[in-house]
Amino acid sequence: MSQEFGGRTGLRGKLTQWLRGGGPKEAAGDGGREALLLAAAKAGLPLAPAAHPAPGYRCSCDRVGCPTPARHPVSFAWQTQSTTDRGQIERWARHQPLANFITATGMVHDVLDVPLEAGREALERLLAAGIDVGPVAESDDGRMLFFTLTRGTPEDEDEWWPCELDCHPETMDEHPGLRWHCRGSYVLVPPARLPGDDGQAVHWVRGPEHPLPDPLTLLEVLTDACARYVGEEPDHANAAWPLRH
Repeated sequence: MSQEFGGRTGLRGKLTQWLRGGGPKEAAGDGGREALLLAAAKAGLPLAPAAHPAPGYRCSCDRVGCPTPARHPVSFAWQTQSTTDRGQIERWARHQPLANFITATGMVHDVLDVPLEAGREALERLLAAGIDVGPVAESDDGRMLFFTLTRGTPEDEDEWWPCELDCHPETMDEHPGLRWHCRGSYVLVPPARLPGDDGQAVHWVRGPEHPLPDPLTLLEVLTDACARYVGEEPDHANAAWPLRH
């Protein structure tokens, strides 16, 4: 199967209209969105509805000056709401045709979130070395997301890295530019639309049909690639992603 999700350019073409911010009438046709969400759930990624872009680089939520427009869950109970249940996800997708979706990390999977250029370099190196790489998504706002197995609940609670920071303070020099989304965090799951009029989106580079790897098998290459770009990535210090409720 192609490294691109599904290996079918037709499916990606059908998604283009939805990803570029089509209205309810366009989104009602789905264009493959529901199939992609169900594939993610089938792979074990727990999903919950998220906000979506509104005109003028705004968010669909009612929070004035939302700091993470279209990138956060719609419910305060997103951690308990997140599910892989097919029926529930179908209902959400059909009743909320414009909604993005998040996947809650630290349950089944973690996400290693790196600057886009660093991620592309790392992905090329990992594949060339024959290392098993799981699902990978690109966010057009400059990040690449590597989906991995979760580390579970370690005996040492200090092993949990806060996702709001680029790295654990004690390992700043070792993990520049890396965010490790684990328990209590989430990321947007493709397909997702980002604010703006330029059609930015979150999309799969390698789809959820790829098995989740151990994060430690990717970590060395990812951190090495991040070190090359640490002085070049945009300032995300004030992004506060994920938004805490």
